[in-house]
Amino acid sequence: MNVLSLIGRKEELFHDDINRLNEELKVIIASSRFLVIGGAGSIGQAVVKEIFKRNPKKLHVVDISENNMVELVRDVRSSFGYIEGDFQTFALDIGSIEYDKFIESDGYYDYVLNLSALKHVRSEKDPYTLMRMIEVNIFNTEKTINQSISKGVKKYFCVSTDKAANPVNMMGASKRIMEMFLMEKSQEIDISTARFANVAFSDGSLLHGFNQRIQKKQPIVAPNDIKRYFVIPKESGELCLISCIFGNNRDVFFPKLSEGLHLMTFADIAIKYLEELGYKASPCVSEEEARNLMKSLPSEKIWPCLFTQSDTTGEKDFEEFYTSEEILDMDRFENLGVIKNELNFDNSKLQFFKDSIINIKAQNRWNKQDIVQLFHYMIPGFEHKETGKYLDAKM
Repeated sequence: MNVLSLIGRKEELFHDDINRLNEELKVIIASSRFLVIGGAGSIGQAVVKEIFKRNPKKLHVVDISENNMVELVRDVRSSFGYIEGDFQTFALDIGSIEYDKFIESDGYYDYVLNLSALKHVRSEKDPYTLMRMIEVNIFNTEKTINQSISKGVKKYFCVSTDKAANPVNMMGASKRIMEMFLMEKSQEIDISTARFANVAFSDGSLLHGFNQRIQKKQPIVAPNDIKRYFVIPKESGELCLISCIFGNNRDVFFPKLSEGLHLMTFADIAIKYLEELGYKASPCVSEEEARNLMKSLPSEKIWPCLFTQSDTTGEKDFEEFYTSEEILDMDRFENLGVIKNELNFDNSKLQFFKDSIINIKAQNRWNKQDIVQLFHYMIPGFEHKETGKYLDAKM
Protein backbone atom coordinates (compact mmCIF):
# COMPACT_ATOMS: atom_id res chain seq x y z
CA MET A 1 0.00 0.00 0.00
CA ASN A 2 1.32 3.45 -0.96
CA VAL A 3 1.20 5.39 2.32
CA LEU A 4 2.28 8.62 0.61
CA SER A 5 -0.76 8.58 -1.67
CA LEU A 6 -3.06 7.95 1.30
CA ILE A 7 -1.89 11.18 2.92
CA GLY A 8 -2.19 13.11 -0.34
CA ARG A 9 1.44 13.27 -1.46
CA LYS A 10 3.56 12.01 -4.34
CA GLU A 11 7.06 12.71 -3.00
CA GLU A 12 8.86 12.32 0.30
CA LEU A 13 9.00 15.56 2.24
CA PHE A 14 12.72 15.74 3.09
CA HIS A 15 14.06 14.30 -0.18
CA ASP A 16 16.03 17.43 -1.16
CA ASP A 17 17.53 18.00 2.29
CA ILE A 18 18.60 14.36 2.66
CA ASN A 19 20.21 14.33 -0.79
CA ARG A 20 22.17 17.49 -0.01
CA LEU A 21 23.32 16.27 3.41
CA ASN A 22 23.75 12.56 2.73
CA GLU A 23 27.51 12.43 2.11
CA GLU A 24 28.18 14.45 5.26
CA LEU A 25 25.77 12.22 7.20
CA LYS A 26 27.64 9.12 6.04
CA VAL A 27 31.00 10.48 7.19
CA ILE A 28 29.71 11.58 10.60
CA ILE A 29 27.73 8.41 11.29
CA ALA A 30 30.51 6.06 10.18
CA SER A 31 32.83 7.53 12.81
CA SER A 32 30.27 7.86 15.63
CA ARG A 33 28.69 5.85 18.44
CA PHE A 34 24.92 5.96 18.94
CA LEU A 35 22.44 4.99 21.65
CA VAL A 36 18.78 5.00 20.62
CA ILE A 37 16.36 4.88 23.56
CA GLY A 38 12.84 3.75 22.71
CA GLY A 39 14.28 2.43 19.48
CA ALA A 40 11.67 -0.26 18.83
CA GLY A 41 8.69 2.07 18.52
CA SER A 42 7.59 3.32 15.12
CA ILE A 43 9.72 6.49 15.16
CA GLY A 44 12.54 4.70 16.95
CA GLN A 45 12.71 1.96 14.32
CA ALA A 46 12.76 4.57 11.57
CA VAL A 47 15.66 6.36 13.28
CA VAL A 48 17.58 3.12 13.86
CA LYS A 49 17.28 2.20 10.18
CA GLU A 50 18.49 5.65 9.05
CA ILE A 51 21.58 5.25 11.27
CA PHE A 52 22.21 1.56 10.54
CA LYS A 53 22.22 1.93 6.74
CA ARG A 54 25.04 4.50 7.05
CA ASN A 55 27.35 2.05 8.87
CA PRO A 56 27.82 3.50 12.36
CA LYS A 57 30.84 2.67 14.47
CA LYS A 58 28.48 1.63 17.29
CA LEU A 59 24.69 1.40 17.50
CA HIS A 60 22.95 0.26 20.68
CA VAL A 61 19.16 0.17 20.88
CA VAL A 62 17.14 0.08 24.10
CA ASP A 63 13.41 -0.52 24.34
CA ILE A 64 11.00 -1.97 26.90
CA SER A 65 9.20 -4.03 24.23
CA GLU A 66 10.98 -7.32 23.66
CA ASN A 67 8.68 -8.29 20.78
CA ASN A 68 9.09 -5.01 18.92
CA MET A 69 12.85 -5.30 19.34
CA VAL A 70 12.81 -8.74 17.71
CA GLU A 71 10.89 -7.31 14.75
CA LEU A 72 13.34 -4.40 14.49
CA VAL A 73 16.30 -6.78 14.18
CA ARG A 74 14.49 -8.93 11.61
CA ASP A 75 13.60 -5.81 9.63
CA VAL A 76 17.15 -4.43 9.71
CA ARG A 77 18.72 -7.76 8.75
CA SER A 78 16.22 -8.29 5.93
CA SER A 79 16.61 -4.76 4.56
CA PHE A 80 20.31 -3.96 5.07
CA GLY A 81 22.12 -7.07 6.27
CA TYR A 82 25.08 -6.43 8.58
CA ILE A 83 27.58 -3.75 9.53
CA GLU A 84 31.14 -3.93 10.80
CA GLY A 85 30.27 -1.76 13.77
CA ASP A 86 28.91 -2.84 17.15
CA PHE A 87 25.14 -3.34 16.75
CA GLN A 88 23.25 -4.61 19.81
CA THR A 89 19.74 -4.40 21.24
CA PHE A 90 18.74 -4.41 24.92
CA ALA A 91 15.20 -5.06 26.21
CA LEU A 92 15.33 -2.69 29.17
CA ASP A 93 13.06 -0.23 30.94
CA ILE A 94 14.99 3.06 31.10
CA GLY A 95 13.43 3.77 34.48
CA SER A 96 14.93 0.60 35.97
CA ILE A 97 18.08 -0.14 37.96
CA GLU A 98 19.06 -2.63 35.24
CA TYR A 99 19.22 0.21 32.72
CA ASP A 100 21.32 2.27 35.14
CA LYS A 101 23.82 -0.59 35.47
CA PHE A 102 23.88 -0.97 31.68
CA ILE A 103 24.84 2.71 31.32
CA GLU A 104 27.42 2.44 34.11
CA SER A 105 29.08 -0.56 32.43
CA ASP A 106 29.23 1.14 29.03
CA GLY A 107 27.49 4.40 28.27
CA TYR A 108 30.19 5.68 25.93
CA TYR A 109 28.34 7.27 23.02
CA ASP A 110 28.73 10.35 20.86
CA TYR A 111 24.99 10.73 20.29
CA VAL A 112 22.06 9.70 22.49
CA LEU A 113 18.62 9.84 20.89
CA ASN A 114 15.64 9.49 23.20
CA LEU A 115 12.48 8.43 21.35
CA SER A 116 10.68 6.95 24.36
CA ALA A 117 7.37 8.57 25.28
CA LEU A 118 3.79 8.09 26.30
CA LYS A 119 2.27 9.73 23.27
CA HIS A 120 -1.47 9.14 23.53
CA VAL A 121 -3.92 11.79 24.65
CA ARG A 122 -5.98 8.94 26.11
CA SER A 123 -3.25 8.34 28.71
CA GLU A 124 -4.51 11.30 30.73
CA LYS A 125 -7.86 9.66 31.49
CA ASP A 126 -6.82 8.46 34.96
CA PRO A 127 -4.37 9.93 37.49
CA TYR A 128 -2.14 6.84 37.58
CA THR A 129 -1.42 6.55 33.86
CA LEU A 130 -1.05 10.33 33.84
CA MET A 131 1.63 10.07 36.52
CA ARG A 132 3.45 7.46 34.46
CA MET A 133 3.32 9.88 31.51
CA ILE A 134 5.09 12.46 33.68
CA GLU A 135 7.70 9.89 34.70
CA VAL A 136 8.39 8.75 31.13
CA ASN A 137 8.13 12.06 29.28
CA ILE A 138 9.80 14.32 31.84
CA PHE A 139 11.77 12.58 34.59
CA ASN A 140 13.17 9.70 32.52
CA THR A 141 14.32 12.34 30.05
CA GLU A 142 16.06 14.31 32.78
CA LYS A 143 17.63 11.10 34.10
CA THR A 144 19.02 10.01 30.72
CA ILE A 145 20.39 13.51 30.08
CA ASN A 146 22.20 13.45 33.42
CA GLN A 147 23.66 10.05 32.55
CA SER A 148 24.76 11.39 29.15
CA ILE A 149 26.46 14.36 30.80
CA SER A 150 28.32 12.10 33.25
CA LYS A 151 29.53 9.89 30.37
CA GLY A 152 30.73 12.76 28.20
CA VAL A 153 28.15 12.34 25.42
CA LYS A 154 28.59 14.96 22.70
CA LYS A 155 24.94 15.48 21.75
CA TYR A 156 21.54 14.56 23.20
CA PHE A 157 18.41 14.48 21.03
CA CYS A 158 14.90 14.13 22.41
CA VAL A 159 11.69 13.93 20.41
CA SER A 160 8.95 16.39 21.31
CA THR A 161 5.56 16.89 19.62
CA ASP A 162 3.61 19.52 17.71
CA LYS A 163 1.14 19.30 20.60
CA ALA A 164 3.72 21.03 22.83
CA ALA A 165 3.04 24.28 20.97
CA ASN A 166 0.15 25.96 22.83
CA PRO A 167 -0.88 22.63 24.41
CA VAL A 168 -4.52 21.79 25.18
CA ASN A 169 -3.95 18.27 26.53
CA MET A 170 -1.79 16.79 29.27
CA MET A 171 0.36 14.82 26.83
CA GLY A 172 1.32 17.96 24.91
CA ALA A 173 1.79 19.85 28.18
CA SER A 174 4.08 17.12 29.55
CA LYS A 175 6.26 17.51 26.46
CA ARG A 176 6.24 21.30 26.84
CA ILE A 177 7.45 20.91 30.44
CA MET A 178 10.03 18.40 29.18
CA GLU A 179 11.30 21.12 26.83
CA MET A 180 11.75 23.38 29.87
CA PHE A 181 13.95 20.75 31.52
CA LEU A 182 15.89 20.38 28.25
CA MET A 183 16.53 24.11 28.31
CA GLU A 184 18.05 23.89 31.80
CA LYS A 185 20.26 20.94 30.88
CA SER A 186 21.44 22.65 27.67
CA GLN A 187 23.94 24.51 29.87
CA GLU A 188 25.82 21.22 30.35
CA ILE A 189 25.32 19.33 27.06
CA ASP A 190 24.26 20.21 23.51
CA ILE A 191 20.58 19.31 23.04
CA SER A 192 18.30 19.47 20.03
CA THR A 193 14.77 18.24 19.52
CA ALA A 194 11.97 18.00 16.97
CA ARG A 195 8.27 18.66 16.84
CA PHE A 196 6.49 16.93 14.01
CA ALA A 197 3.20 15.82 12.58
CA ASN A 198 1.33 12.58 13.11
CA VAL A 199 3.33 9.60 11.88
CA ALA A 200 1.06 7.75 9.50
CA PHE A 201 0.40 4.13 10.51
CA SER A 202 2.70 4.31 13.54
CA ASP A 203 2.03 1.77 16.30
CA GLY A 204 -1.12 2.61 18.23
CA SER A 205 -2.19 5.40 15.89
CA LEU A 206 -5.69 5.59 14.47
CA LEU A 207 -4.37 4.80 10.99
CA HIS A 208 -2.53 1.75 12.33
CA GLY A 209 -5.88 0.77 13.83
CA PHE A 210 -7.36 0.70 10.33
CA ASN A 211 -5.09 -2.26 9.55
CA GLN A 212 -6.22 -4.04 12.71
CA ARG A 213 -9.91 -3.46 11.97
CA ILE A 214 -9.56 -4.94 8.47
CA GLN A 215 -7.69 -8.00 9.75
CA LYS A 216 -10.26 -8.55 12.50
CA LYS A 217 -13.23 -7.78 10.23
CA GLN A 218 -14.47 -4.87 12.31
CA PRO A 219 -15.90 -1.44 11.40
CA ILE A 220 -13.56 1.49 10.81
CA VAL A 221 -14.15 4.46 13.08
CA ALA A 222 -12.68 7.94 12.57
CA PRO A 223 -13.43 11.58 13.37
CA ASN A 224 -14.57 13.65 10.40
CA ASP A 225 -13.87 17.08 11.91
CA ILE A 226 -10.23 16.71 13.04
CA LYS A 227 -7.56 17.70 10.50
CA ARG A 228 -3.93 16.73 10.98
CA TYR A 229 -0.58 16.88 9.19
CA PHE A 230 1.00 13.50 8.46
CA VAL A 231 4.51 12.25 7.77
CA ILE A 232 5.50 8.69 6.91
CA PRO A 233 7.74 6.70 9.31
CA LYS A 234 10.83 7.13 7.11
CA GLU A 235 10.37 10.91 7.20
CA SER A 236 10.10 10.85 10.99
CA GLY A 237 13.44 9.04 11.14
CA GLU A 238 15.06 11.55 8.78
CA LEU A 239 13.74 14.52 10.76
CA CYS A 240 15.09 13.15 14.04
CA LEU A 241 18.47 12.27 12.54
CA ILE A 242 18.98 15.66 10.87
CA SER A 243 18.03 17.45 14.08
CA CYS A 244 20.39 15.25 16.10
CA ILE A 245 23.39 15.60 13.78
CA PHE A 246 23.00 19.15 12.48
CA GLY A 247 20.95 20.90 15.15
CA ASN A 248 22.67 23.55 17.24
CA ASN A 249 22.21 23.64 20.99
CA ARG A 250 18.55 24.31 21.93
CA ASP A 251 17.30 24.04 18.32
CA VAL A 252 13.82 22.60 17.74
CA PHE A 253 13.22 21.22 14.23
CA PHE A 254 9.83 20.91 12.51
CA PRO A 255 8.48 20.22 9.00
CA LYS A 256 7.81 23.31 6.93
CA LEU A 257 4.26 23.77 5.78
CA SER A 258 4.19 23.62 2.00
CA GLU A 259 2.22 22.27 -0.93
CA GLY A 260 3.64 18.87 0.00
CA LEU A 261 2.37 18.94 3.57
CA HIS A 262 -1.28 19.74 4.10
CA LEU A 263 -4.09 18.99 6.51
CA MET A 264 -6.27 15.90 6.05
CA THR A 265 -9.11 14.45 8.10
CA PHE A 266 -8.88 10.93 9.44
CA ALA A 267 -12.18 10.14 7.71
CA ASP A 268 -10.80 11.16 4.31
CA ILE A 269 -7.76 8.92 4.83
CA ALA A 270 -10.04 6.03 5.86
CA ILE A 271 -11.98 6.39 2.60
CA LYS A 272 -8.76 6.43 0.54
CA TYR A 273 -7.41 3.49 2.54
CA LEU A 274 -10.49 1.37 1.81
CA GLU A 275 -10.38 2.30 -1.87
CA GLU A 276 -6.77 1.03 -2.03
CA LEU A 277 -8.06 -2.30 -0.70
CA GLY A 278 -10.93 -2.40 -3.18
CA TYR A 279 -13.71 -1.42 -0.80
CA LYS A 280 -16.22 1.41 -0.75
CA ALA A 281 -16.78 3.14 2.60
CA SER A 282 -20.35 2.93 3.88
CA PRO A 283 -21.06 5.59 6.57
CA CYS A 284 -23.20 4.39 9.49
CA VAL A 285 -25.14 6.36 12.08
CA SER A 286 -24.29 4.28 15.16
CA GLU A 287 -21.83 1.74 16.54
CA GLU A 288 -24.55 -0.91 16.62
CA GLU A 289 -25.42 -0.40 12.95
CA ALA A 290 -21.74 -0.57 11.99
CA ARG A 291 -21.20 -3.82 13.91
CA ASN A 292 -24.35 -5.41 12.45
CA LEU A 293 -23.51 -4.47 8.86
CA MET A 294 -20.12 -6.18 9.19
CA LYS A 295 -21.99 -9.46 8.81
CA SER A 296 -23.04 -8.71 5.23
CA LEU A 297 -21.46 -5.68 3.55
CA PRO A 298 -17.77 -6.71 3.23
CA SER A 299 -18.72 -9.60 0.94
CA GLU A 300 -20.12 -6.94 -1.42
CA LYS A 301 -16.84 -4.97 -1.23
CA ILE A 302 -18.43 -2.37 1.05
CA TRP A 303 -16.99 -1.60 4.50
CA PRO A 304 -19.07 -0.15 7.35
CA CYS A 305 -17.58 3.06 8.78
CA LEU A 306 -18.56 5.34 11.63
CA PHE A 307 -17.45 8.91 10.99
CA THR A 308 -18.27 11.21 13.89
CA GLN A 309 -17.43 14.61 15.35
CA SER A 310 -14.81 14.53 18.08
CA ASP A 311 -15.99 15.23 21.63
CA THR A 312 -13.22 13.66 23.73
CA THR A 313 -10.86 15.33 26.19
CA GLY A 314 -7.65 16.87 24.86
CA GLU A 315 -8.39 17.04 21.13
CA LYS A 316 -6.79 20.09 19.56
CA ASP A 317 -8.81 21.84 16.87
CA PHE A 318 -5.76 22.47 14.68
CA GLU A 319 -2.06 21.62 14.52
CA GLU A 320 0.83 24.03 14.89
CA PHE A 321 4.56 23.47 15.18
CA TYR A 322 5.57 26.76 16.82
CA THR A 323 4.10 29.74 18.65
CA SER A 324 4.06 33.39 17.64
CA GLU A 325 6.70 34.19 20.27
CA GLU A 326 9.31 31.73 18.95
CA ILE A 327 12.14 32.83 16.65
CA LEU A 328 12.38 30.84 13.43
CA ASP A 329 15.10 30.00 10.90
CA MET A 330 13.30 29.07 7.69
CA ASP A 331 16.30 29.39 5.36
CA ARG A 332 18.85 26.77 6.42
CA PHE A 333 16.92 23.76 5.09
CA GLU A 334 14.61 23.22 2.14
CA ASN A 335 11.71 21.56 3.96
CA LEU A 336 12.71 21.90 7.61
CA GLY A 337 12.17 24.88 9.85
CA VAL A 338 14.15 25.51 13.04
CA ILE A 339 13.05 27.23 16.23
CA LYS A 340 16.07 29.12 17.62
CA ASN A 341 16.05 29.27 21.42
CA GLU A 342 18.17 31.44 23.66
CA LEU A 343 18.96 30.11 27.14
CA ASN A 344 15.83 30.88 29.13
CA PHE A 345 14.38 28.93 32.04
CA ASP A 346 13.10 29.38 35.57
CA ASN A 347 15.05 27.09 37.85
CA SER A 348 12.74 27.73 40.82
CA LYS A 349 9.75 26.68 38.72
CA LEU A 350 11.42 23.44 37.63
CA GLN A 351 12.38 22.63 41.21
CA PHE A 352 8.85 23.41 42.39
CA PHE A 353 7.52 20.97 39.78
CA LYS A 354 9.83 18.19 40.94
CA ASP A 355 9.06 18.80 44.62
CA SER A 356 5.32 18.92 43.92
CA ILE A 357 5.34 15.56 42.12
CA ILE A 358 7.32 14.02 44.99
CA ASN A 359 4.78 15.37 47.49
CA ILE A 360 1.82 14.19 45.43
CA LYS A 361 3.29 10.68 45.19
CA ALA A 362 4.02 10.63 48.93
CA GLN A 363 0.26 10.77 49.53
CA ASN A 364 0.02 7.28 47.95
CA ARG A 365 -3.26 8.37 46.33
CA TRP A 366 -3.71 11.41 44.13
CA ASN A 367 -6.25 12.90 41.78
CA LYS A 368 -5.96 14.26 38.27
CA GLN A 369 -6.99 17.78 39.25
CA ASP A 370 -3.91 18.22 41.45
CA ILE A 371 -1.69 17.45 38.47
CA VAL A 372 -3.74 19.65 36.11
CA GLN A 373 -3.34 22.58 38.52
CA LEU A 374 0.41 21.99 38.64
CA PHE A 375 0.56 22.01 34.83
CA HIS A 376 -1.37 25.29 34.79
CA TYR A 377 1.26 26.77 37.09
CA MET A 378 4.08 25.57 34.83
CA ILE A 379 2.42 26.73 31.60
CA PRO A 380 0.55 30.05 31.95
CA GLY A 381 -2.32 30.08 29.48
CA PHE A 382 -2.50 26.28 29.29
CA GLU A 383 -6.00 25.63 27.97
CA HIS A 384 -6.77 22.09 29.10
CA LYS A 385 -9.90 20.90 27.31
CA GLU A 386 -11.72 18.58 29.72
CA THR A 387 -14.97 17.17 28.32
CA GLY A 388 -15.41 14.23 30.67
CA LYS A 389 -15.26 11.88 27.67
CA TYR A 390 -12.28 9.73 26.66
CA LEU A 391 -11.37 7.60 23.67
CA ASP A 392 -11.48 4.38 25.71
CA ALA A 393 -15.25 4.90 26.04
CA LYS A 394 -15.70 4.75 22.27
CA MET A 395 -15.44 2.04 19.61
